[in-house]
Amino acid sequence: MNKLLVSITASIALLAAGPALAQQNPQSPATTGESSGYTNPAAAGTQKTDYTDAELKKFIGAQEGITKVREEYIEKIESADSQEKAQELQMEANDEMVSVIEGSGMDIPTYNAIATAYSSEPKVRNRIEALM
Repeated sequence: MNKLLVSITASIALLAAGPALAQQNPQSPATTGESSGYTNPAAAGTQKTDYTDAELKKFIGAQEGITKVREEYIEKIESADSQEKAQELQMEANDEMVSVIEGSGMDIPTYNAIATAYSSEPKVRNRIEALM
């Protein structure tokens, strides 16, 4: 369970960093506005907790794929010889994570909302763990 929580936290951090890093690179496809206007439901005090089992199963599948991507890139990022290379690798990892999430049939805001709910809402955490 702790491994899942750490993985979710790392995933959210990478996904949150992606749009900020992408804004520095105007050629990046991430700047097409897909993530503009997204607000964090937990920060707004409107955290949804009534996800369907199908949504939670998609989240679990996406999380498994993200864990693989994170494990693949973490060592590369830590051993990068420069900050620029580390950022480049982070962006690559972020792009792969986005592909994994979208490939599971979810959108990024929904994935992030469920991940946030997993971290802050025991009801959601218990349901996800029961489905695993």
